[in-house]
Order: sequence, then C-alpha cells, then structure tokens
Amino acid sequence: MTGQSLWRPTRRLLTDTLLAALAPVAVCGLALGGLSTWTAYGNAGSPARIKVTDGKVLLPFGDTPDTAAFFRITNCGGAADRLLKVTSAEAGAGTPTLSRHVMTSGNSASDRTVASVAVPAGDSLAMSPDAVDVIVPAKKDWQSGDLVSFTLHFEHSGAVKTLAVVVRPGQDGI
Repeated sequence: MTGQSLWRPTRRLLTDTLLAALAPVAVCGLALGGLSTWTAYGNAGSPARIKVTDGKVLLPFGDTPDTAAFFRITNCGGAADRLLKVTSAEAGAGTPTLSRHVMTSGNSASDRTVASVAVPAGDSLAMSPDAVDVIVPAKKDWQSGDLVSFTLHFEHSGAVKTLAVVVRPGQDGI
C-alpha cells in the first residue's frame, strides 16, 4: 500500500453530505405536518354536503306568468359544489331558471339568466331578490301558505328535494 493514498472522509465532506440529505427530509416533514393538520380539521377528502332550507316562492301578482323562488343552500362539506339547475313538477308551464340580479351603468338593475351558481365549501348561499334567485313559471291557483316541491340539481351532490312555501311579496323579509 505504499504509493497509494487511502481515501478517508473528511469532516467537511461528511457535514456537506448530511446537510444535502437533511434538506429533502425537512421539506417532506413540513409537507407531512401541513397535510396532517389539514386532515385533522376534517378537510381532507371531505365531499360537499349540501343542505337546502328556507324555501319561499313569491305569490304571483296579477297576470304575471313568472314569479321568484328563494332558498338557503348550506355546504357543510370540505369541497365546493355548483347549483346547476332547479326543477319543479308543481310549477306552471315552462322550466325554472337561475337568475342573478345585477346593477348596470346608470344605476339601473336587470336580472340575467345564469348557467350555474357556486356554493363554496363551508359556506352558505342565501338567495334573495338582490342577488341570486330562481325564476319560476307561476300557477294561477297558488295561495299564500301552499307548499311547492322543488329539486335542486348540484354538480357533485346530485339532486336535493325540498319544499318552498308560497308567501306574499314583502312577507318574511322578501
């Protein structure tokens, strides 16, 4: 073994190697800690959980063919969902449509049909005349206090059946 130098790790070489290995281990530990916290708070893999309450339909006035319906949609789940459409076999002739009240230039208002409405995770959507509502073909024989059956169709949660009570405009804050 004369003339050949034996390779010996130096302290600096060992330190550099350990530091190089420590960086990915620290990043993995940090990511695992974050995911564990997210899971502990019930957000990991939690689907949208939709609940529909407070259904109200405005009593039609005069010869108007349409009226409006309002619901409170609560998403208790960990994933967002979308309201795609609303149907009702008990409504008049035609199909209910989703509508959004918007202010245009010159302080005038208009209602615009929308294809869908977002329902964020852990949040609720309260339909109102000033925001989102459902335009419903009215039946002439509806009376205040009648119950009308609706089905709200969601992107992830599927169909949710609910009832809405017919109310006079101005009643119950609508």
